[in-house]
Amino acid sequence: MTGASSGIGAATAWELARQGAAVALVARRTERLEELAARIHGQGGSCAVLTADLGDVGQTRQVVEDAVDRFARLDVVVNNAGYVAMGPIEEGDPANWRRMLDLNVDAVLRMSQAALPHLLRAAADGPRQVADLVNVSSVAGRVARKNNAVYSATKHAVCAFSEALRQEVTGRGVRVGLVEPGMTVTEMTTDASGYSSARDMPQEAWLRAEDLARAVTFMVTQPAHAAINEIMMRPTAQEH
Repeated sequence: MTGASSGIGAATAWELARQGAAVALVARRTERLEELAARIHGQGGSCAVLTADLGDVGQTRQVVEDAVDRFARLDVVVNNAGYVAMGPIEEGDPANWRRMLDLNVDAVLRMSQAALPHLLRAAADGPRQVADLVNVSSVAGRVARKNNAVYSATKHAVCAFSEALRQEVTGRGVRVGLVEPGMTVTEMTTDASGYSSARDMPQEAWLRAEDLARAVTFMVTQPAHAAINEIMMRPTAQEH
């Protein structure tokens, strides 16, 4: 579970652990991960803290190997880590663009490639007879808006990548799913000044991270013969 130190990642890790999964908690902020791990262990769950910066090429592959070493196999990968910087292109900071591309696209590609041999093995030999790769994208990956060009471009890329990869591996028992949240209360979005989709929509009407956690869990707990390829979830009050 990448991006597990807060928001959708932390909520999903908690929910999967509650359902009996042994969860690798991956993010940069060790202290946050350890706090979540203590909660999971306190409820009798199993997890491991794996600190990593997924913007680093070497750390991405290493964290996959560390997870497999800890738990013996890899059945589910959730690519959730991401970064957003809003603003018009004319005034944009290329360093922010690079960070979005590194985390929102490149890290997803690297993590998926590193995990695939283990997921294929789990699908062939594991007790579930199926494995899951879930990419957390955004409604921005379907609906482009001004002042959100680069973030939206990265999420469009994740959508296209997910569908193409799905076609490559679905015949071998690896399900690739895409989850696209609308406005959700997380650290990344609670300053809504740049979000045109949130205009006139109070935060209490937004989705909660727990809503997305349930969606991811629903996706990966289907029987082996059923694949939920895509879930787009918006707040009821969100029009676009």
